[in-house]
Amino acid sequence: MHTVIRTYSGKGAVETIDLIIASKKDIKKIMRGVKGFISYSVIKTETGGFSVTISKNEKASDAITAAAREWVLAHAAHLKAKAPKITGGTVSMQFDA
Repeated sequence: MHTVIRTYSGKGAVETIDLIIASKKDIKKIMRGVKGFISYSVIKTETGGFSVTISKNEKASDAITAAAREWVLAHAAHLKAKAPKITGGTVSMQFDA
């Protein structure tokens, strides 16, 4: 599995996260359209927030990151937020409740 975290901060970050959350239906359709998608979460903070994507492999993560970038450019460019900091890697350990 592969995970990518996109951290939104600075000017326009809160508004960008709010727009992403308000656009759940569209975001869900985009994410589920990528082969290898497993899960997507958005966490809102006082200064912006971050999203966490889990996919089956790095290729799927790259496709999701590209789709997310396109969506933000098409729907949130007017907010003038800086690009998110992107961190990703292969899942080394995971366990559930």
